[in-house]
Amino acid sequence: MKISREDMDRIVVLRMEGKLLGGPTAGDVKTMIQDAIDEGKANVIIDLGGVTLANSTGLGILVSALVTLRRHGGDLKLLRAPKRIGSALQITWLDRVFDLYDSEESVLASF
Repeated sequence: MKISREDMDRIVVLRMEGKLLGGPTAGDVKTMIQDAIDEGKANVIIDLGGVTLANSTGLGILVSALVTLRRHGGDLKLLRAPKRIGSALQITWLDRVFDLYDSEESVLASF
């Protein structure tokens, strides 16, 4: 899993590529979320456009990030979830927990 960070004013965009399966990815995401919070940027977008596969542990990483950010007065929104991941979010009802967006313009405007 490759994760890159882009800062847009008070919003952090994390772009993911590869398989969201847990393991070291969980620690990487947790560190990146905590770094954003420490910098006063508790609003985060995770761009899933490059994610090819996610399992339950990967979805748990997203839920954990959401809870952490909300505890600090922020929010997490998901961008460009591939159909396969969107289906997993629907089956687990997480599509009711996360705000899902198809375009970067719309997700940025939502903050």
